Amino acid sequence: MNEKRRRIFMTVVGIGLSGISVGMFNFSDFGMDPFQVFAHGIWNLTSIGFGTFYTILSLVLLAAVFIMDKSKIGLGTLINLFLLGYVTEFSSWVMESLFPDPQLWLKTTFLLIGILVLCFGSALYFTADLGVSTYDAIALYLAEHTRFPFQLLRITTDFICVAIGFSFNATVGIGTLITAFFMGPVIAFFRRHVSEPFRYGKTNKPQARPVRSFIVKPQKVHN
Repeated sequence: MNEKRRRIFMTVVGIGLSGISVGMFNFSDFGMDPFQVFAHGIWNLTSIGFGTFYTILSLVLLAAVFIMDKSKIGLGTLINLFLLGYVTEFSSWVMESLFPDPQLWLKTTFLLIGILVLCFGSALYFTADLGVSTYDAIALYLAEHTRFPFQLLRITTDFICVAIGFSFNATVGIGTLITAFFMGPVIAFFRRHVSEPFRYGKTNKPQARPVRSFIVKPQKVHN
């Protein structure tokens, strides 16, 4: 597999796994990452499927990013835009169909597995380096054009997303806190031991760069 195909493969698989993980967060009902809290809160006001809504929301953000700095847009941005929402919607439907009345232990198990799957998928997506999500691009643009650091701007945008999503009845819980505080180290672990060796080879890999969360980080799907 040549370099270009390898990176595209990593991007598609990484985003697909991230979508599945969001479905797991959705199923567990213990909260999700900040952007998904925002997306699901706004989605609760609509009557369309989550996949379609997420695509529309991402297109709106994509237009804003294009106006601000189109260099942030890459193939990975477009794959994320059109794939993540529908994978999330489908995986949520499958889990809710298989387990219509889940017990607490099962929901907790799906939450823990979902965190690992999200971190692994994110590691593949970041290492492929084919563009960032539209949500990430906004904070990156602000960091480059203001005196404020990216970390502070990202915390600010995350807080705004959580506040808006929560006000529209999106679930905020332990899953939200875990993704906020523990995703970075776990993603770095998967990058160092899995995704970078896969892309660069075990003996020719760069040092892991600071992790910038994307999804992700959408969760609940109404039938």
